[in-house]
Amino acid sequence: MGLSVHPVGSDALLVDCTDLAEAMALHAEARRRDVPARDVVPGARTVLFDGVADPAALADEIGSWPLEPGSSVAGGFVELPTSYDGPDLDDVAKRWDMTRDEVVDTHRGTEFVVAFCGFAPGFAYCSGLPDRLAVPRLDSPRTKVPAGSVGLAGAFTGVYPTASPGGWRIIGTTTAPLWDADRESPALLAPGTRVRFVDA
Repeated sequence: MGLSVHPVGSDALLVDCTDLAEAMALHAEARRRDVPARDVVPGARTVLFDGVADPAALADEIGSWPLEPGSSVAGGFVELPTSYDGPDLDDVAKRWDMTRDEVVDTHRGTEFVVAFCGFAPGFAYCSGLPDRLAVPRLDSPRTKVPAGSVGLAGAFTGVYPTASPGGWRIIGTTTAPLWDADRESPALLAPGTRVRFVDA
């Protein structure tokens, strides 16, 4: 483990982690301990503790936490009905050395966990695919990706909650409402949520 803790302003800490697994484990441990912070925000290799009464004390404490590799926040479970009709499905099949049907079966057969959110409100970075199936982003991002597009970038799967530019490789679409400002919890997929992509 290689945590590096940095003060941010007067009441926040940013913790640099060695990798995604460590960031997820730190976020899970912080939630387990019910750390007194206004918000605990995980990233790909960081965790932000915002609104902390005593940042120095928390910084000292974090270094002694036992982090369990592979752990994540215990969240709910969401199924996303998905049609595998994306324009990059054939490209992904070639990169994975699979048929289209094998790509679909592999993706549907994976239980993902939301590692963190970013890019746009409601956009969740879902982990679960092995590193060997990581794919690069498009060389030239699309100027407009439709809402509900299911894409791959690196070893992550994500769903575009609204239409926006984007460079992820699109393999399918879902009609699930990823972001609704009128809901009590606007984001359907929060960190720790387990996700399955199922037949639409």
